[in-house]
Amino acid sequence: MGKSCKVVVCGQAAVGKTAVLEQLLYANHVAGSEPMETLEDIYIGSIETDRGTREQVRFYDTRGLRDGMEFPRHYYTFADGFVLVYSIDSIESFKRMEALKKDIDRHRDKKEVTIVVLGNKLDKQDERRVDSNMAQNWAKNEKVRLWEVSVVDRRTLIEAFVYLASKMTQPQSKSTFPLSRNKNKGAIRHLYLTPLHTHSEALFMRRRLLSHCLEACPAP
Repeated sequence: MGKSCKVVVCGQAAVGKTAVLEQLLYANHVAGSEPMETLEDIYIGSIETDRGTREQVRFYDTRGLRDGMEFPRHYYTFADGFVLVYSIDSIESFKRMEALKKDIDRHRDKKEVTIVVLGNKLDKQDERRVDSNMAQNWAKNEKVRLWEVSVVDRRTLIEAFVYLASKMTQPQSKSTFPLSRNKNKGAIRHLYLTPLHTHSEALFMRRRLLSHCLEACPAP
């Protein structure tokens, strides 16, 4: 296990960012539960990559963006990766995700970062407002990977986060080869994500911080 990677999870309010992390790491999301507004939470998990190595990832669960709110710029200075989340039943959340992608490209200052996009609430097909083909074409043009997922089914979350951890920690000598060609595809069928702490311990470990004060982050 190498250095801990820092991943910022962001998107419009009420798209399910926190539910994604809770289900991914602890499998404790309760379907139909009322969303709670996040100021900022930090989750630490261990992810098994497609190379069979286990990497520590620190997830910054950020405050959901509402009309007129700008994404705090200090996140751009330290992140190794971003998870951009929208909801398939909200075209407004997709547009906000598009704007976030542009902001990341504008402010990352040539830093190499890995971006994955999640279209959440796949279980609400009857309420879909974001066309799947349109979203995938956008992702292809932006050169990012996009998955449609549902927190109701934890299995839909796994591949995106394995890809994220694998890409961020990919050895430099292999950086020219796409991860999809890795021969160790069988690893994807194993359990990849485990929290470094039990859920009860994690509740004490997670720190709620002010959006402009990250004591765990290096100075810009």
